[in-house]
Amino acid sequence: MAVTVETLEKLERKIVLSLPTSVIANEVDARLKKLAKSVKMNGFRPGKVPMNVVAQQYGYSVHYEVMNDKVGEAFAVAANEAKLRVAGQPKITENEAGAEGQMTFDAVFEVFPEVKIADLSTAEVEKYSAEVTDAAIDKTLDILRKQRRTFAQRAIDAPAQDGDRATVDFEGKIDGEVFAGGKAEAYQFIVGDGQMLKEFEEATRGMKSGESKTFPLAFPADYHGKDVAGKTADFMLTIKKLEAAHLPEVNDALAKSLGIADATVAGLRSDIKKNLEREVKARLLAKNKQSVMDALVAKAELDLPKASVKAELDRMVEGARADLKQRGIKDFDKMPIPEDIFQPQAERRVRLGLVVAELVKANSLHAKSEQVSSHIEELAASYEKPMDVIRWYGSDKNRMAEVEAIVIENNVTNFVLSKAKVTEKAITFDDLMAQQ
Repeated sequence: MAVTVETLEKLERKIVLSLPTSVIANEVDARLKKLAKSVKMNGFRPGKVPMNVVAQQYGYSVHYEVMNDKVGEAFAVAANEAKLRVAGQPKITENEAGAEGQMTFDAVFEVFPEVKIADLSTAEVEKYSAEVTDAAIDKTLDILRKQRRTFAQRAIDAPAQDGDRATVDFEGKIDGEVFAGGKAEAYQFIVGDGQMLKEFEEATRGMKSGESKTFPLAFPADYHGKDVAGKTADFMLTIKKLEAAHLPEVNDALAKSLGIADATVAGLRSDIKKNLEREVKARLLAKNKQSVMDALVAKAELDLPKASVKAELDRMVEGARADLKQRGIKDFDKMPIPEDIFQPQAERRVRLGLVVAELVKANSLHAKSEQVSSHIEELAASYEKPMDVIRWYGSDKNRMAEVEAIVIENNVTNFVLSKAKVTEKAITFDDLMAQQ
């Protein structure tokens, strides 16, 4: 029988479902009889409970289950017959106007939209590039040396300077009262490393062991400590000890201590360059992918299913709540998280997902098995035991699905770049690494 689909607005549709009451009654009776064989009740042996007692106890819940199952089956059959791509769950309500011997229901739901993508040859995309320079290798070397630095006590009259490890006592007061977290003894920090606020470090520079001073410190308005954010405190600072940093020399011994196979300075620099190039490649891919997706969304025309946006909002709120839990926030499960702050991002995600899916389908951009394998091998190459990593991915369907999704995004990125008007744009290594 042909299914009549009524268009309500944009993506919203309605189908009237009809079920014979006899089908419902027969299924309820069959399930109650099956239940009666195993149900246990006081005063009756198992399997010997009278049907009228079983029906009285479980009839309502069984009837509710049957109605849900049968209406769901009827909706699935009708949607399939009408060749509809349903977005989200239908809202089903009973219709009192059914014919005798029939139960009718109104199923209101949304369908996925038609996605129209304009000519991609008119899209403009910036494609970024960056190089690993000697300066970048030197900077990484400095970081590795700092991680292995040692400290020796400075002379009593030596002033504090950047790189020194300072051991200090401090006490901060706001309106004459010491505030929470504003007092410490024998506290250590590296001068110039940004561990402390700018005014605190500036006050420390030039001081000598045993010296004390007072100074004002204005906390930023967005400071993480809400009790002091935007306020000015008066600090008393005393230098207990100053230690000068000693960085290891860049030599073969350093290379050996870092576990470099070719334990030479040249081998160390080569290894750093290889790792930086891998990181640069990944960051450029992400940045260029973002550029492509922005251009792709701009060239697409579609309506958004409200159900899909709501589902994405729910996922984002749940993710935010999980983040609060991980950070140890008290009563994370009770904190109100307004959905509207995620609305633009949720809409973009849904829009982009639909557009990408359409492009993949229309141009056969699905992930091929050899592409997935190649991507996993590339990911594994940076680990000490690549084969263990490859097996780790292959042992879990969800992890493999995540890799397939990345490969599909890469395929879409390359496809759009092959069609669009591409402008090459070089950026510095530092600028690329500074971006989130």
